[in-house]
Amino acid sequence: MDDQLPRSSSSTVSPPPASSLTFNKCHVDRMINSSHYCSPSRTIYSDRFIPSRSASKFALFDIPASPTSAASGVSPPAADGREDSSSAYTMLLKTALFEPDAAGVPVPVTPEKRSSSASVMTISSRNIFRYKTETRQSFHSLSPFMCDDAVPGVNHCPVKAPRKVPRSPYKVLDAPALQDDFYLNLVDWSSHNVLAVGLGNCVYLWNACSSKVTKLCDLGIDDCVCSVGWAQRGTHLAVGTSNGKVQIWDAARCKKIRSMEGHRLRVGALAWSSSLLSSGGRDKNIYQRDIRAQEDFVSKLSGHKSEVCGLKWSYDNRELASGGNDNRLFVWNQHSTQPVLKYCEHTAAVKAIAWSPHIHGLLASGGGTADRCIRFWNTTTNSHLSCMDTGSQVCNLVWSKNVNELVSTHGYSQNQIIVWRYPTMSKLATLTGHTYRVLYLAISPDGQTIVTGAGDETLRFWNVFPSPKSQNTDSEIGASSLGRTIIR
Repeated sequence: MDDQLPRSSSSTVSPPPASSLTFNKCHVDRMINSSHYCSPSRTIYSDRFIPSRSASKFALFDIPASPTSAASGVSPPAADGREDSSSAYTMLLKTALFEPDAAGVPVPVTPEKRSSSASVMTISSRNIFRYKTETRQSFHSLSPFMCDDAVPGVNHCPVKAPRKVPRSPYKVLDAPALQDDFYLNLVDWSSHNVLAVGLGNCVYLWNACSSKVTKLCDLGIDDCVCSVGWAQRGTHLAVGTSNGKVQIWDAARCKKIRSMEGHRLRVGALAWSSSLLSSGGRDKNIYQRDIRAQEDFVSKLSGHKSEVCGLKWSYDNRELASGGNDNRLFVWNQHSTQPVLKYCEHTAAVKAIAWSPHIHGLLASGGGTADRCIRFWNTTTNSHLSCMDTGSQVCNLVWSKNVNELVSTHGYSQNQIIVWRYPTMSKLATLTGHTYRVLYLAISPDGQTIVTGAGDETLRFWNVFPSPKSQNTDSEIGASSLGRTIIR
């Protein structure tokens, strides 16, 4: 027929020989049973770990060096005019596995790519076996033929350096007659940025905005200031005296509102909770006073066997922590007249007390010269969390409101100030400058600055904490020019 092509002798297919059929059948059987077939002439190796090598060598892989010219690094052409592809592949493999030669030998180019040399792929100079020094690589860096491009959704930002804390105070105030007494609390900083300081038988106010000094009161020669404490809001200041009285002053008008009795001996500790004021004295008692009520106190808390020198209300105003010269730390609730929690692990007086503003029920306490430890407690579960030996008498503790850090001040024997990062308790800074025990500590209302007082009759101001907007960066507070003012 016309639509049929003529047959030629070359199109005739001859049947394969018997030996070929036998070979194909064996080959198919091996493919079907590949998981069960073991070659008698090949050793089977399992996956193995490639160890880290600080300096890999080409000879380790037993790959022969290609006979390249020193100038071009390209294999000489074969007899038929074509480039030896095996030597080009060997050179490419060598460059991929190891760093390029120091002599600057270029990466060989395959014949197909020679015409467009501008599009030759850039080879990473990174040795892929250097796991020890390159643990933070993107996924692309695992391939020797790809650049280390950023992978979407993966953050490879370097770890930021620790925040720097200035080692010097930015302001020093002279405070004549500031007593060197471990059991007193003579410095406090108000929410209106006013510092109250008890000096001898007088109380002075220092305005941090205007640097103006005002004398609030004079108790007379027969009395002495033992403690000061600002109300959480407003301008009311409580003053504890050596005669056992607690006075309430309106600092805005420099006028005494009332005087309350109850203690038989000096009042060295004060703590506010809204309109409720707690006072601790040398008579071992704690009195709860409602300044709205006519009575001098509404309840009396008994439990300590020696002078009460530390008092702090929790941030939710539900728990009161007290420390005494009996080495005891007690926790009271709003309605108890006996401590609901008792901690007896300290071996010296407990004056330093601080509640965490970040974790509910987390309480820190510090012991005196024979103890030197900062201990952490969970008052919710009634458990002792950890202990840190500071090496010196712990006089005060205060927690940062902006970051999870705290400051401790110390006495014998180093008189230092330490900034800690919680919960690792790693030291961010150790500040020195006071020549006496750092007995007094207060924090500014913005939570960035602390003031410390000592028996060397100085108040020193330090920039230790960042602002809330710069918690993950270095402190934005620059140290201002060093000033020295006399409070009087």
